[in-house]
Amino acid sequence: MKLQQLRFLDAVVRNNLNVSAAAEELYTSQPGVSHQIKLLEDELDIQIFERSGKKLTNISPAGEAILGHVTNLLNNAKNIKQAALEFSNSNRGSLTIATTHTQAQFILPPILQRFSALYPDIELRVHQGNPKSMCKLAANNQVDFVIASETVDELTELVTIPAYSWNRHIVVPKGHPLTKMLNITLADLASFPILTYMLGLSGRSQLDKTFQQANLSPRIAFTATDSDVIKTYVRLGLGAGIIAEMAYNKDDQELVYIDANHLFPDSLIKIGFRHSRHISAFQFVFLQMISPYLDMDTIKKIAATRTRAEQDKLLIDYQVPSFKAMQKTNDASYTESISE
Repeated sequence: MKLQQLRFLDAVVRNNLNVSAAAEELYTSQPGVSHQIKLLEDELDIQIFERSGKKLTNISPAGEAILGHVTNLLNNAKNIKQAALEFSNSNRGSLTIATTHTQAQFILPPILQRFSALYPDIELRVHQGNPKSMCKLAANNQVDFVIASETVDELTELVTIPAYSWNRHIVVPKGHPLTKMLNITLADLASFPILTYMLGLSGRSQLDKTFQQANLSPRIAFTATDSDVIKTYVRLGLGAGIIAEMAYNKDDQELVYIDANHLFPDSLIKIGFRHSRHISAFQFVFLQMISPYLDMDTIKKIAATRTRAEQDKLLIDYQVPSFKAMQKTNDASYTESISE
């Protein structure tokens, strides 16, 4: 049995039994993947996949029984390489992050700037997408960390660390009726067409739930993945935008931003990574940059947990900081770092 055969098997499963897609991901040929999987089946004396002719149609019961072990072996192999790399050269390696557009554009730039100043030889990679697909990358150990509001808690394969809470801004053109109201209510807001994030993004589920609980059904006139795109269509007069407070731009002269903290409950940004993943020293530093209110010892204890209940126990007395508080802490840390 070879590690390469297990990698081929894992890739085929992750690509929904599409051998061509697995071969493309692994930069090899389709016949080569099929041949190595057949050799593995012969060696183990089982049929891992059910077939219809040459096409793989399903994972056999025997295949299901071994897949968890295959995943663990591949994860352990990655951990061994990462641990060895720390001793051969502790300041080299990579940091791969999967996140949403909002985090990539508004939160990560100053943090990664600080990180890069400390570790100039670490290669930084950022994947952008919807929370569900980004969390899947972390669960499959294809990225180091996922940072998002939605979905992170839904996958039992992931350890989660709270980063910060955040709320929303209403954004409208100058002269809009909402700018003349002193105490905007949900009903006031729902009377206008709403422009906001697509389902599954940036706390959209919490926003919908809040309107439903108030027995309101606003017309969602426009949705997008990108805060800047939403603001573009607000400028065109399509309706009132509801965006993450992180997307506020003080230099935007055409729009009026209205704090909506009194209308919606806070949402929570969390960092997720796979259980039993080896975390290097520089990756722990990154985690603390994202969660500056958590000390390094607590972060390491959370990383070592096996269940969500263990994580919750460690964080039972922890007050998650707001976005504004975290921003101030990171700004102070950055100022301190460049003055040293």
